[in-house]
Amino acid sequence: MQQWYFVAALLTILTSSQGILTTLSQSNGGYKYDYATVPFLAEVFKLLVSSFLLWKESKSSNHPQMTTEWTTVCLFPIPSIIYLIHNNVQFATLTFVDTSTYQIMGNLKIVTTGILFRLFLRKKLSNLQWIAIILLAVGTTTSQVKSCGESSCNSLFSAPIQGYMLGILSACLSALAGVYTEFLMKKNNDSLYWQNVQLYTFGALFNMARLLVDDFRSGFESGPWWQRLIDGYSFTTWMVVLNLGSTGLLVSWLMKYADNIVKVYSTSMAMLLTMVLSVYLFSFKPTLQLFLGIIICMVSLHLYFAPPSSLVDSPVTTKILPKCVDDVSVHLSTDSSHKVSHP
Repeated sequence: MQQWYFVAALLTILTSSQGILTTLSQSNGGYKYDYATVPFLAEVFKLLVSSFLLWKESKSSNHPQMTTEWTTVCLFPIPSIIYLIHNNVQFATLTFVDTSTYQIMGNLKIVTTGILFRLFLRKKLSNLQWIAIILLAVGTTTSQVKSCGESSCNSLFSAPIQGYMLGILSACLSALAGVYTEFLMKKNNDSLYWQNVQLYTFGALFNMARLLVDDFRSGFESGPWWQRLIDGYSFTTWMVVLNLGSTGLLVSWLMKYADNIVKVYSTSMAMLLTMVLSVYLFSFKPTLQLFLGIIICMVSLHLYFAPPSSLVDSPVTTKILPKCVDDVSVHLSTDSSHKVSHP
């Protein structure tokens, strides 16, 4: 389906506005609501939308294909489990490295996604596409690196080895979750909405379990999670929930009809777009590294998605070849006529 570029562009816009909306939902530098309830409500939103679309699809003349064998259904909790492990690894990584180092190391998931995409999904990438993926990682990293005169620049190379190992593990888990989700979506010809219902049902259950664990850890000091579910929510907070839910629905569409690399490019471009918008919204000072990173990412985007024929100019000889052939044919005909008239 050729609509993937429109979905990818929409995903870029929604993802870039996600961080901005989250920042705007803060009050006096903090959150008046329980931020852990936002992912749960986003999963519920995705589940409700997918269930409604599946119901509409079932009412149409073309009944959706739905595989209900347990051997297939039991595969859908695995992405939620991977993301649960990934979230814990993230917290563990941040105990060894600072935030800026963690953000830079997070760009490793671009390369690990390409590697797992090739190994597990058997998708062959050309040499130019591999160069484009590496350039994308370099471009996003360049845009995040601060000036070398700042002390934070030295912290990138001064973290303990455990921090780097956990950062690599986090990148691998993030890529594995995405690649596995694409495998699930393309495993059979089931309806996208039916696959989403299964995926988001387990996602909602796992997020609910996380809220329960938080309650037990805190000794129910703030009451059970359902009492603080929407406590302190504002209009901006609901926009965060809708944004997060809509982003997840677009990602599942890309997993079904495009691939992980398209998603990686969308999220990477969203990060750059967020930085640019922050210049106008939050008085963020643009840096030379940001402009260089944007240029490198644009080159990467062109290298990966442009047709190979547009990346290499046609040889000049092909344009003058017809004239050469005409000259040779005229010469040969002249010679042959000369030989006939003078044996």
